[in-house]
Amino acid sequence: MDPRLSSRIADATARAYGRAVTTLPPDVETALERALVSETDPVARGELENILENVALARKGNLPICQDTGVPVIYVTLPPTVPLEDGLFDAIAAGVRRATTEVPLRPNVVDPLTRHNTGDNTGDGMPAVHIRPGPRLSVTVLPKGAGAENMSRIEMLLPSEVERIPDVVVRCVLEAGARPCPPVVLGIGIGGTFDVAAALAKEALLEPIDTMDPFETSLCDAVNRLGIGPMGLGGATTALAVKVRRAHCHTASLPVAVNIQCWANRHATEYVEVDG
Repeated sequence: MDPRLSSRIADATARAYGRAVTTLPPDVETALERALVSETDPVARGELENILENVALARKGNLPICQDTGVPVIYVTLPPTVPLEDGLFDAIAAGVRRATTEVPLRPNVVDPLTRHNTGDNTGDGMPAVHIRPGPRLSVTVLPKGAGAENMSRIEMLLPSEVERIPDVVVRCVLEAGARPCPPVVLGIGIGGTFDVAAALAKEALLEPIDTMDPFETSLCDAVNRLGIGPMGLGGATTALAVKVRRAHCHTASLPVAVNIQCWANRHATEYVEVDG
């Protein structure tokens, strides 16, 4: 890869990571504000007010919204003029290392067995990079904290169990309780294979949350009827939104994945000029 392009990709990754951990996307902040307006429980209102104050202070001070700055999940759109080669992954990893030092980020990435911390948020399989074709070269960073990620689930249902999908989603949130720092955003992946459903669920977290289709709305309403509320202290808003992505699957399968994200549904995109 051309060293100049490699440098631009590293710069874009570092910028996107920095923006993602310090500033909420407008649709997420608006959803929190709407939740505050509609909430009647005084404790829940207080928690939502604290969350919004936290968001404002982080933005003003250019500081991480949460001490858990997550592990780096990266989505890249690659135009046909940019080759898919090792240099691309090296540039993205370099950007993550820069962000770790410059933002700074908490070093979260460890060996799964020895628990040795690499100290720079990179390692085997990290950052997790997902690539798809597109008209422009872009880098999207979705920092994924452990509190919500640990509560995520996947189930392999029978094809005859389509009506169980809402139960799977609601039970996942009920068992999670306060641990993923609600109000949450839920990414749901339906179909594909075991691994595809999980990938779809995480990708769904990148979708705008200011609109939901009727199926997504029905799932969100079912979750909110649990009454878990902000930070698990009760209230009307347990989920800010539910977003669903689907893929065709085997006639004998029905994978359903639920990827939970905390109220800080953080992500940011930077575009990279390929020429010049």
